[in-house]
Amino acid sequence: MRISELNVYPVKSLGGIRLEQATLGIRGLAFDRHWMVVDQVGRFVTQRQLPGMARISVRLESDSLVLEHPEAEPLTISLERRDQPGLTAYVWDDNCQALDEGPQASEWLGRVLGDLRGSSLRLVRFDDKHHRPVESRYLQGEEAHTAFADGYPFLIATQGSLEALNHVLQQKGLMPLPMNRFRPNIVLEGSPGFAEDGWSELASLNDNYRFGMRKPCQRCKITTIDQATATIDVPGEPLQTLIEMKTQPLRPGAYFGQNATLLGGEGRTIAVGDVLVPY
Repeated sequence: MRISELNVYPVKSLGGIRLEQATLGIRGLAFDRHWMVVDQVGRFVTQRQLPGMARISVRLESDSLVLEHPEAEPLTISLERRDQPGLTAYVWDDNCQALDEGPQASEWLGRVLGDLRGSSLRLVRFDDKHHRPVESRYLQGEEAHTAFADGYPFLIATQGSLEALNHVLQQKGLMPLPMNRFRPNIVLEGSPGFAEDGWSELASLNDNYRFGMRKPCQRCKITTIDQATATIDVPGEPLQTLIEMKTQPLRPGAYFGQNATLLGGEGRTIAVGDVLVPY
């Protein structure tokens, strides 16, 4: 199998960036989910609440993070700044130490997204001194941390699984979906549909790096949102079809892709075209 896509999402639930190569870290690809939008009490905000977040595109320059929206001038955030006030941010049941990017970022988010049920929005950065461990019951002896991702540092998906899903969608008279509906970090080509659900590990051909496949990824409303337009054209899809396909027969719900940890290779480079071997 080969890597066909690498994607990083610097700000949780905003636009992704396609990469040709990336640096591997214990918390994921460099800069992945390193920032997050929160409400007034620090609770994370995603496309589940504000689908319009999909329309904010993201760029990483040598010294800055740049957010862009059709209705506003770009917002530029320094990568090196570390003097922001600290706060506690919340992702599901986890408390995370974060740095507040300030009133200019808050005003910009308000301009393009509005508010959330009367609460203003803020942009926060993950505090590098903080460790947010992955749920230990799914690990197999390794240590694993993540930043603002839902729970794991890597999400791995396959073209074969997308093709299998799209085949069923088309049989139902629905349009095929692009991979960006599922917001994976690593996309592989060359395996049958949902073969990844049977892998325990995944290693580069020269064993420069290795992933542990730790938990099937249960999907949510974000998969129903067109990532280009922020619209929901067919409510409930592809979630309903994934449920019908029973990709995880012993688990209720819709599943697509695998959550993964890094077992070896921190600091090394992963690239499109790399050959990976499952175990």
